[in-house]
Amino acid sequence: MSRLDGKVALVTGGASGIGREAVRRFVAEGARVVAGDLNEDLLGALADELGDAVAVQRSDVTVEADVEALAALAVDRFGRLDIAFANAGIGAITRLVDADADMWKRVLDVNLTGPFLTIKHAARRMGEGGSIVVTASLNAVQAGVGMGAYCSSKAGVAMLTQVAALELGPAGIRVNAVGPGLVRTPLTEGGFAFPGIVDGYVENTPLGRYATPEEIAGLVAWLASDEASYVSGSLYLIDGGAHTMRYPDLIEIVSRPMEP
Repeated sequence: MSRLDGKVALVTGGASGIGREAVRRFVAEGARVVAGDLNEDLLGALADELGDAVAVQRSDVTVEADVEALAALAVDRFGRLDIAFANAGIGAITRLVDADADMWKRVLDVNLTGPFLTIKHAARRMGEGGSIVVTASLNAVQAGVGMGAYCSSKAGVAMLTQVAALELGPAGIRVNAVGPGLVRTPLTEGGFAFPGIVDGYVENTPLGRYATPEEIAGLVAWLASDEASYVSGSLYLIDGGAHTMRYPDLIEIVSRPMEP
């Protein structure tokens, strides 16, 4: 695979889960990558694994100086920036009437302000042919009980993607979003401790399973490549068809008595 030969990419949340697999996929397809994350240990392990094709830097996507420095590192280390994958995100589960305002602000800050800052500083360093991909979610289009902050942030990402595509298109820069359903990653691992949660997702997914990070990375790599050169302003659901069914009531599931 060499669809990304000569290209330079930036990935936020690049130390684990979907971000890590995207970094690996970009490198496998010929790109050099700058990966940012809060977890310095995992960043170091990623750098050891992939060698000179990767540069890593601790980065908090809610801090504009950190995001700007990450984009600058791509140009300083590799001479250009062609691809940005705004992937860092967090979740929270609580009913709106019980939600803490600080929690609400934190979820929106990471999930929505983070992509805005990534788009802003990546696009400033891109030329014609640039591609920006943002991680949205099935929850950009499907509501879930207790998911108010997360759903709102991801719906915001879907609209942010459209506005960015509108504004950056004249410069030849494409912007798209991916909307995963349930993916087994370190971020979602806590949910797998409750068998009912996984069962609820699987029962409401026509393909009858959850996704792997590698599957999401494959779609991201395609959107980043020149094969998608006329694709912009779109949200690509990658959810096994789950949007055609209902979203599990996670609060009800975790409230059930545990079986002995």
